[in-house]
Amino acid sequence: MKQWMLGLGMVVLGAVSFSAVAADKPVLGVIEFKNESGAGWWRGGVGWELASMLSNELAATNAFRVVERSKLESVLSEQNLAASGRVKSGTGARIGQLTGAQYLVAGTVTAYEENTKSTGGGISFGGVSLGGKSNQAYLAVDIRVINAETGEVDFVRTVEGRAKGGGLSVGLYRGGFGGNLASENKTPAGKAIRAALVEITDYLECAMVKQNSCMADYDAKEAKRRDSSRGALKLD
Repeated sequence: MKQWMLGLGMVVLGAVSFSAVAADKPVLGVIEFKNESGAGWWRGGVGWELASMLSNELAATNAFRVVERSKLESVLSEQNLAASGRVKSGTGARIGQLTGAQYLVAGTVTAYEENTKSTGGGISFGGVSLGGKSNQAYLAVDIRVINAETGEVDFVRTVEGRAKGGGLSVGLYRGGFGGNLASENKTPAGKAIRAALVEITDYLECAMVKQNSCMADYDAKEAKRRDSSRGALKLD
């Protein structure tokens, strides 16, 4: 009997400890991404696809609790937040109460660039090229973490994703990949998207959970990005 009671006590203690750990994790809701770039792969529904992908990445770290998309969409529709991408005055606390989210993560794709360079060789027939090309893609995403209680932006960062690829290119898709994100799985664009989402996840875990020396690396990346942007400016 004593042994049974001891075992039960250990189970209860373990459950309490687990609950305490879970309660310490920030609760995030990722809202629909917006697009301010000329990305040809952006289509209706892609904003929520990116939000779902980022939610999966965040949940995989085991450092956050993530609100389900279905719960967010219904509440954000009522608050007209999905269209504006902002938390209006007085609505932040209500959104937090209804969804359980402590923070809302908003992402905006602000830049997308794609370059295709010839590497020599390869064959071309009927608008389809095989080999002889090197594709590069660059993506910039502005991330804002909004406190669902106060409506204030607690964290902000511009994150970049880069990818290279080669091989098959189809002339039909000049100016953009087209289609939805599923068709971008193995393209430079898709790889750049995934790289940016992983970088966003790592940054949020560093800034919101670890809160240690890892921020020095992100500050250095941000300084390098800003210096690069200044260098690209052409002043009269």
